[in-house]
Amino acid sequence: MPEDSFLSTLLPESLPAQVLVSAATFVLIVHVVLLTVAYLIYLERKISAYIQDRIGPNRVGFDFGLPWLAFLKGFWGLGQPLADGLKFLLKEDYAPSGVDKALFTLAPLVAIVPALIGFAIIPWGGVVSVPDFDILGFPIVGGDVTVAGLAVNVGVVYLLAVAGLGVYGVTLGGWASNSKFSFLGGLRCTAQMISYELPLGMSLLAVLLLTGTLIPMGIIQHQFEHGWLIFAQPIAAVVFFIAILAEANRAPFDNAEAEQELVGGYHTEYSSMRFALFFLAEYAHMVTSCAFFALLFLGGFQAIPFVNDPLTSPEATGILAMLAKFAVFFGKVVFLICFMMVIRWSLPRLRYDQVMMLGWQNVIPLSLAVIVMTSVMVYLGQIGLVPMLLANIGLFLLLMLIQPLLPSTTENKRIPLYGSRFNPIDPASVQTAPSDPTAREDRPVQGTAPSIG
Repeated sequence: MPEDSFLSTLLPESLPAQVLVSAATFVLIVHVVLLTVAYLIYLERKISAYIQDRIGPNRVGFDFGLPWLAFLKGFWGLGQPLADGLKFLLKEDYAPSGVDKALFTLAPLVAIVPALIGFAIIPWGGVVSVPDFDILGFPIVGGDVTVAGLAVNVGVVYLLAVAGLGVYGVTLGGWASNSKFSFLGGLRCTAQMISYELPLGMSLLAVLLLTGTLIPMGIIQHQFEHGWLIFAQPIAAVVFFIAILAEANRAPFDNAEAEQELVGGYHTEYSSMRFALFFLAEYAHMVTSCAFFALLFLGGFQAIPFVNDPLTSPEATGILAMLAKFAVFFGKVVFLICFMMVIRWSLPRLRYDQVMMLGWQNVIPLSLAVIVMTSVMVYLGQIGLVPMLLANIGLFLLLMLIQPLLPSTTENKRIPLYGSRFNPIDPASVQTAPSDPTAREDRPVQGTAPSIG
C-alpha cells in the first residue's frame, strides 16, 4: 500500500493527448524518413542516369533468387536500396591504424542523430481533433493537438540549434581519421557551415519579422491568410535555399568531399555501416532542410497558393484532412529534393575559394539587405504580398545597379610561367593542336575515307 501511494504521487492524474500524438508522430516519421532516404539514393541514381543519357539501376528486384517470386525480378530496380543496405552490413568494418577509435566510431552517430531529430517540430499533418479516452483506466485528455514530434512554441529555434550540431560529426570524422585528406575535408566543412549559417539565419529572421511568430503552425497560418512567402520574400527564399544546399554539403558546395582533390574528404577512411551513416545523414539533412523550406516559403501543407480548400485548411481537423496535409507536405519535400538532385547533376562544383567568396561577398550582404528591407516594410505596416513583392523587386534592381560599382577580388588570374604554353620563350611558338589531320577530325573514319555503302 505505501508503494502504491508513492507511485500515485509520481504519476499525473491524466495525460494530454498531445504527448501521445507527438510520440507516435515522431516514431512514425523517423521510419518514414529512413525508408525515404533509402529510395532517395535510388532516385538520385535514376535522375543522374536520365541527365547523362543512361539507364540507371534496373536489375535488382524482390525475387531474392526464388523461382516462385520470379514475377518480381527486375521490377524497375526498386530492390537496389535493399541490396545496397545488405552490402553495407556485410562489408568489412575497417579502421586504419592510428585513428582515434572512440571519436572515429562516434563521428557517424553525431552526424546522423541531429538529422533524425531536427524534423520533430515540422507539423506534418496540421492540427487534429482528439476526443477524451482511457488507456487501461488511465484518462487521456483530448482536444486539438498538433501532428508533430515536438509541439513547442520555439520550434524554429529548436530546429536551428539541432541543425548546427551536424557539423560536429563531419569535423570529428575528419580529425579522428588520422588522414590529411579527411582533416582538410573536416576543416572545409566547418568553415563552410559557419559561413552559410549566417545567411540562413538572416533569411529566416526576415520571415520571422514578417510573420511575427516562432511557432511553425503560426507561420503556416500567416501564409494561408497572406499567400506563400516565396512570393512575398523571393530573395530570402533564394538565399535560404542556397544556404541549405551548403549546409547539407550538396553540389555545387560539396567541397568537404571533393573527390578530385581530397579522395573522399572527411569520410575517406570510413567503410561499411559507419560510412553508410554519413551517407544517410546527408540525405536525412536534405529531408529536414527541404521540409523547413516548405514550411517557411511554400505554405506548409497548403495544396494550392491563395486557395483555402476545405481538406488542407487549418480549420480541417479530421483524420482524412490530416492524411491529405501529410501527403501535400511530403510531396513538396520530395519535389524540393528532386530539384536539389537536378542541381547536383547540372552544375559543376565551385572551387573552395569561390564558395567562401560567394558566401561572404554576396550571400551574406544580400541577406543583410533583405533584413533591412523587411524591417522597414514591417515598420511601415506594409506586410501584404503585393507591397513585399514590389519591395523585393526594388531591392533586386538596386543591387543590380550597385553591383558593377563594387570592387571584385574573385578573378582567378593566370600566373605567367616562362616557357609554358601560355608564356612561350621568344621567338619560339608553342603548338598545342595535333598536327595529324585525322586527330582533328570529329569523325576520323568517315571524314578521311569513303564509307562503304
